[in-house]
Amino acid sequence: MEFRDPFAQAQAYSQPQAAAGFDAGLRAYMLKIYNYMASALALTGIVAMLAAGSPAFLQAMYNVQDGHAVGMSGLGWLVMLAPLGLVLWLSFGIERMSVQTAQAVYWAYAVLVGLSLSSIFLVYTGASIARAFFITAGTFGSMSIYGYTTRRDLTGMGHFLIMGLIGLILASMASFFFPSPGFSFALSVVGVLIFVGLTAWDTQKLKVMYYQLGSSGEMAAKMSIMGALRLYLDFINIFIYMLRFVGDRR
Repeated sequence: MEFRDPFAQAQAYSQPQAAAGFDAGLRAYMLKIYNYMASALALTGIVAMLAAGSPAFLQAMYNVQDGHAVGMSGLGWLVMLAPLGLVLWLSFGIERMSVQTAQAVYWAYAVLVGLSLSSIFLVYTGASIARAFFITAGTFGSMSIYGYTTRRDLTGMGHFLIMGLIGLILASMASFFFPSPGFSFALSVVGVLIFVGLTAWDTQKLKVMYYQLGSSGEMAAKMSIMGALRLYLDFINIFIYMLRFVGDRR
């Protein structure tokens, strides 16, 4: 039996002579993932705005003085750290979950991220948040299209970006204990570049995954949720780092 490399197979099907039905299946599969991602982003945004407009919630989450968050309560730390637990649960337990459970965890994650992002409405003006969002949307869309259409194998770039991401996390932890405006600015630049690259890489991985699993079956449904989570995380991180550039503080 002949072995076929999944990426090479994906490349072959991306050629103009690919079967129209198969291409239509790929488009439907990717559209499902983007719909999941866009719905989660909308849910996160709505929750963040509602939470930021609730004095009772802000008082429970943060130590608020003159409309500004100057510290975080125990509940606030729980809300901040809970999404990490859900991501790990979804990532390592997806094969044992039902599709309905995976969906529930995904939506719960989007809600918790919205709660944790409510503080940005206390720190930045609404106009600058909207500006950062639209810049992020344009950047994300461009790189996702690139990852979908390019014939270049981005695997090597992806591994390099993962190493860069680990370095970014470690550097961010160091900056928490030794804050420096210049260092923080440099981390924001690196953060945007890393997640912009990851957007293209993740999009291509999702395309290759389709050729491995197809678009039907329970595992394919679970992988579409995981794919949406990957792109959601790329978008959110680009937005946060971008907000540090273009955000006007209150």
